Amino acid sequence: MSVHGRPPRAGAGTKVSVLLSRGSALGELVEAELDEPRDDEVLVRVEAVGVCHTDLLAQKRLGSRAAVLGHEGCGTVERLGPRAEGLAVGDRVVISFASCGECVPCRSGFPGYCACSTTLNGSGRRRDGSPTLRVGGEPVFGSFFGQSSFATAVLASARSCVPVGDLPPEVAAPLGCGFLTGAGAVLNVLRPRPLDRLLVVGAGGVGAAAALTALSEGVEVVVAEPVEARGALLTAYGATAVASLDEPIPPVTHALDTTGRPEAIARALSLLRPRGALALVGLGPAEIPLDVRSLTMRGLRLLGCVEGDAEPALLITELIRRHRDGLLPLDRLVTTYALDDVERAVADQRAGLTLKAVLLPGARQHRPLAPPSPRPWPGRAPKHGSAPASPPVPRQGSSS
Repeated sequence: MSVHGRPPRAGAGTKVSVLLSRGSALGELVEAELDEPRDDEVLVRVEAVGVCHTDLLAQKRLGSRAAVLGHEGCGTVERLGPRAEGLAVGDRVVISFASCGECVPCRSGFPGYCACSTTLNGSGRRRDGSPTLRVGGEPVFGSFFGQSSFATAVLASARSCVPVGDLPPEVAAPLGCGFLTGAGAVLNVLRPRPLDRLLVVGAGGVGAAAALTALSEGVEVVVAEPVEARGALLTAYGATAVASLDEPIPPVTHALDTTGRPEAIARALSLLRPRGALALVGLGPAEIPLDVRSLTMRGLRLLGCVEGDAEPALLITELIRRHRDGLLPLDRLVTTYALDDVERAVADQRAGLTLKAVLLPGARQHRPLAPPSPRPWPGRAPKHGSAPASPPVPRQGSSS
């Protein structure tokens, strides 16, 4: 230990480029020093990283504190700590949220509720309090969700890394959080059956992934989304889209709210059939009014959901299988940007020009994914019985 009671600093570390957030700016590209991997950590060279609403919330919370955010990283393992297991140098992995693996929720298969989650994902340091990143020799807030992947390389626990094979990194990256949350809310929490009807409120990255996952299960899907291009994309795959919850919507068996807005939650509850279920993944006001009498007399269930109630290694592997089988066209949700073009990526996402923005450290300019070749949709057929060809490309890509 040092004279200050902190663990001694390791060697010189690795020089990396990071998006350093300060105040209102989401990131300025600067040089930083990444610590050497310890214990079960691995050093991952980042190939792609998704932009999530949680990054923006964290930026606002941190204020002027220097920080490196990003928590949907995908890249190639370059170095292993002395106790890292299950991975090899050269593996392409997606990095999900951090968890201890030792507490009751972790051992029960629900690491999203890890007893150490706040420390591991939101403290800005390792569990022992040591920093992973320095800028100008000074520690900065890092290890965000156990990674801080708005960077060219990151440290992460081997436990958080899931091998993805040759899956394109821009498709794999959002599986670490956004796509995982939406798909898991359907498969692990709501669990609708074929011919049930699911209402998805909000068709950003989480909601769109939820809608496509439900369609792959043979579930009828209604999406409430004000951005026309987002609704059009999901309609092409068999969903019904409405621009507002004020439009006529048939009763549903299940609902998923991604907005956190009290009026949206109230409306979704009102549309549920008796014994229906509503899952919440959007973070809004801490308290909202609820009609408890209606909840009770109609037998409704209101369910919280963190990270899709998923064990990432299991669910990510399943989602990759569905994608490769043509059942889950997650590539249609992604638009790519250069790492230092993050402000544009966020602006496009907010404006609805992009569905899911993914940053590429090796890219130099904005690049929407090329439209896929026409192919039939093998999930639930559209209402008129004929499967569509490749869906339209909304503006510059899709949405977040």
